[in-house]
Amino acid sequence: MKTSSTFSILFWADFSRVKDNRASLYARITVNGKRAVISLKRKVLISDWDVHKNRAKGTSQKSKVLNSYLDETYNHLFNSYRDLMAGNKLITAQAIKARYLGKDENNHSILDIIAYHNEDMKGKLKWGTQKNYYTTQSYISKFLLKSYKTSDMYLKELDYNFITQFEKYLRSYIPEDHQQRMGNNTVMKHIERFRKLVNLSIKLGWINRDPFVKFKSKFIKNERGFLSLLELQAIEEKSFATTRLQLVKDLFVFSCYTSLSYIDVINLTGENLCIGIDGELWIYYRREKTTKPIRVPLLPKALEIVEKYKSNKKIYFTRHHIP
Repeated sequence: MKTSSTFSILFWADFSRVKDNRASLYARITVNGKRAVISLKRKVLISDWDVHKNRAKGTSQKSKVLNSYLDETYNHLFNSYRDLMAGNKLITAQAIKARYLGKDENNHSILDIIAYHNEDMKGKLKWGTQKNYYTTQSYISKFLLKSYKTSDMYLKELDYNFITQFEKYLRSYIPEDHQQRMGNNTVMKHIERFRKLVNLSIKLGWINRDPFVKFKSKFIKNERGFLSLLELQAIEEKSFATTRLQLVKDLFVFSCYTSLSYIDVINLTGENLCIGIDGELWIYYRREKTTKPIRVPLLPKALEIVEKYKSNKKIYFTRHHIP
């Protein structure tokens, strides 16, 4: 909707809140007598500000840089006004401010897509996967704060340089709880989760270009080793004085004899133990990650561990009666 309106932009220094003889600079947008104020995140010496021209005094390099910034800001604000006009939008001071700051309905930020993803994925992702996204999102926030001195950034600002700098940040990041940097594949996993967030933004129409188009993930294929029979026996025979460590060992051994992952093991209950067609105990279970149903015979070594913890209510698969 186009409306007839009066429009003006004024730069001013706030002399009411002077600190160290420096005043903060602001832009005032006025439309039909209604105002909106934007902080320019700049300060100027009181003696360097021309209150009549609303510009920095003199021809020093410092004054030239500041005045150039003010000119760019003026052009940006005017273009925001012109864009609203071209889009047949209602023109208000607040609408121009929102368009200038990128906070109108046509702009979305990294935090916006994170919030959308977290809400949309509730009940869809397993907790372990969702937790991994939370970790990645935490690193994104830390990176923005360290590299861009901000808590958020608009999606339209993302580019190839942002991605490569984020990768560099992850590779150099040292966690507070230990002194070991992330491995290559861990870094790539965080990058891939961020990439999925960006792809979601594209599908939603929040951005119209893919900043990852020239980026290639560099995963390193690792050959996983296997325990020999002697190594497994050495672990089985190892005894720990600490109850917690003894439990960790037993759960690991149980995994070895059932091929179940840790998350699958701790989710087992007595209801997952059934008599198979051979008359022996079997584990009937649906995997946590893939939901694929599996049937695994309960070998004697694994059964010993079940019997060991049968009376311990802290162990999930001993809560129910075992036949």
